[in-house]
Formats: sequence, structure tokens, C-alpha cells
Amino acid sequence: MAMQLPPLPYTPDAEDLRDDEAATISKLNDTFDEILETTSQDYGHAVRAVHAKAHGILEGEFTVLPGLPPELAQGLFAAPGSHRAILRMSTNPGDILDDAISVPRGIALKLLDVAGERLPGAEGATQDFIMINGPVFSVPNAEKFVGNLQLLAKTTDRAEGAKVATSKVLQVINAALGSVGLESTKLAGLGGAPQVDPLGETYFSVTPFRYGEYIAKFRLRPLCPALTALTGTTIDTKHRRNAIRETLREEMAGIDGEWAFEVQLQRDADKQPIEDASVEWKEGDAPFVQVATLRMPSQDSWEEAKVRAVDEGMRFSVWTGLAAHRPLGNINRARRDTYRHSADFRGSTNRCPIHEPAA
Repeated sequence: MAMQLPPLPYTPDAEDLRDDEAATISKLNDTFDEILETTSQDYGHAVRAVHAKAHGILEGEFTVLPGLPPELAQGLFAAPGSHRAILRMSTNPGDILDDAISVPRGIALKLLDVAGERLPGAEGATQDFIMINGPVFSVPNAEKFVGNLQLLAKTTDRAEGAKVATSKVLQVINAALGSVGLESTKLAGLGGAPQVDPLGETYFSVTPFRYGEYIAKFRLRPLCPALTALTGTTIDTKHRRNAIRETLREEMAGIDGEWAFEVQLQRDADKQPIEDASVEWKEGDAPFVQVATLRMPSQDSWEEAKVRAVDEGMRFSVWTGLAAHRPLGNINRARRDTYRHSADFRGSTNRCPIHEPAA
């Protein structure tokens, strides 16, 4: 067994800024506008430019574990304690689609009453974590992501029946590729993802973040038997436009959910790059270690007031939080202005101010 390398310290020169980043962000904002304007006209209401459709809104508690070693007792995790937590489960398109169109799952986690120095422009006293159910991003950098987003923008207003048919074909193709270890993140993003139950999935930050004196990625993994029993199970979406939402609501009425929140410290800059989000940080080189537990008691996951407060009144961004967990890398730098741009569009169009919740 190979000796495990120590975690690498964070330094300001860990990132490699590109000369074209401002131009890329401008293209992203233009493409977001195309999606936002199309969907707001279609629905008579503005929705998110990505992850528009929520499937469940949960409230619970996030507890930092006691006795963490010094390299893990950093930032938010420097001392044991608990925070009220809000979890939004969604899928990634910017339009609200029939669940028969199978795309990757995502979560947005917001922790309340988080003390400490804030990131520039981060209001309130909250910490956001945004994750997807896969260990890598579909492209290495924001410039490549522009092309993917432009493709999605062109399909935003396309007939839904055609998308359902395409999704079924892509699911079959991607399942065949997966059987020989060649599953495609691009095909998954276009509708070829397996139709899995979100409650059984493991979620990854995909991009790296400062972790106090170190650098890390994050993971949220089902812990209790009621959730792990759902891992890999699929949802029947036939003739059920909101099948995922309905399934989650039925399941969470009887589940006290528990997840492990885990940290993966960077230990080798070549094997765990900062600027290429398409490279997986292999667990054998950089293990995940639990630093907190997320508990969501049984509840109505689609309670009207809760959905209205979170879907209409809140924004989630990797740039909402502590300076100790500053987002790193090209993809994250591009997220700062584009996420704000999308939220501002929603707030202005819907005439509903978006704000950080109080403790």
C-alpha cells in the first residue's frame, strides 16, 4: 500500500488565472440571458438559468463532528457545533421539464448562522455548498462550458416530446457505455443520465475550494440504511410529469435522512489539479473523510410555504460563504458573476427580492 502524502498547504498562487476569463464570463451571461428570457416568457415567471426544477425542499440540522484533527478542523469545521440547514434537490436544465427527460441530479445546501470572515459580496451569515451526483464536471473549464450551455440554450424552447424521445435513446446509449466503463458525462447532461432516486445518490462539489490552510473538494454521502437502500434504484416516470417530486415526497414522509459530509484534501497538485474540473481526484490518492453529519427528519418535502420561500426568495452560490472556503479554479471564478446575474434577473423579473435567510 502506497504511503499517503500529507495535504498541500493553500497558497495564493495555487490558481492559474487565464487572460480570457472576463470575455468568457460575458459569453456565459449572454447565454444565461437567452435561457432566462425564453423561460420567463414561456412561464410568465422567471426561473433559475440552471437547475430550474426543484424536486424537494428539506430542512434539518448540520452538525460538525468533535475531535477533528488539525488539518480538518478548518474554517466552518474548526469547532464542533450545529447549524440549521436547508437542502434543495433539483436537476440541471434551465427549463422545467417532464421527468421522463433524465438528466443529472443536483443539490444546493445552505447552512445558517455561520460566523467568520465573509467572501467579498457574500451577504448574511450563511454558507452554501452546491454539488452534483458525479465526481467530475462535464468540461475542464468555463470556456468549454460556454459551448455546452449554448447547446442547452438552443434546446430550451424545443418541443418537450422530442426531448423525451431523445432522452430515452441517450439513456440506452449511455447505459451501454457505462457497462464497459465509458459512461459519458456529456450524454448524461443532454438527457442520458440514469433515472435514479436522488435520495440514494452521492453528491460531489466537483470543483475545489480553500479549506482554511488547505485545499479540498466536498462530498455528501447517504449514511442511514433508509437512504442507502435507495442507492441505484430508479423512478418510473411514465405518465408522471413530476414523478421525482412525487416519489421524494412519499419517501421523505417516512424517512429520517442522515448523510455524511466529507472532505477530500488535495495531496498531489498533478493528480488533483485546481484548474481542470473534468479530472477526478481519485480516492486512493486523496481519501474522503467525514467532518459533519447532515440530518433531515421526516417531513413534507413539497410544503407550499417552504417551497415558496426557498425557490422564490433564495439564491444558492458557491460564493456565498466564508473566506476560509473560497472557491478555487476557473469554473468557480466564472460562477461568481454568472450566479449573481441569474439571481438578479429572477429577483427583478418576479419583483421578489432575493435575500439570505436569518438564523
